[in-house]
Amino acid sequence: VQLQAFGGGSVQPGGSLRLSCAACGSIFRIPVMTWYRQALGKQRELVASITVGGSTNYAESVKGRFTISRDNAKNTVYLQMNSLKPEDTAVYYCNANIVARVTFTQANYWGQGTEVTVSS
Repeated sequence: VQLQAFGGGSVQPGGSLRLSCAACGSIFRIPVMTWYRQALGKQRELVASITVGGSTNYAESVKGRFTISRDNAKNTVYLQMNSLKPEDTAVYYCNANIVARVTFTQANYWGQGTEVTVSS
């Protein structure tokens, strides 16, 4: 099982980006998918999470600007980021608790980071 993240880039303040992260492998179920970010010199922080049923949770700093969603059929999670600010600059990581097919064991996985830069 692996997670592959896409969609980072550079954008001016007020702009938008959409990140995606696909889980690949022998997957039975993904109870929770989460986006984290880590800015230079800072600790990694939770940005948003979504359960398989669609319940969401957001960091206060992104509420109203970011939207997390998922496509369960594609085992993919998205992060739509609007009204981006310079303080959103960070490496964004996807994370998922994944239940494997056949064994039904659950493990936690991280995707590779994708860099987001917000600058004028």
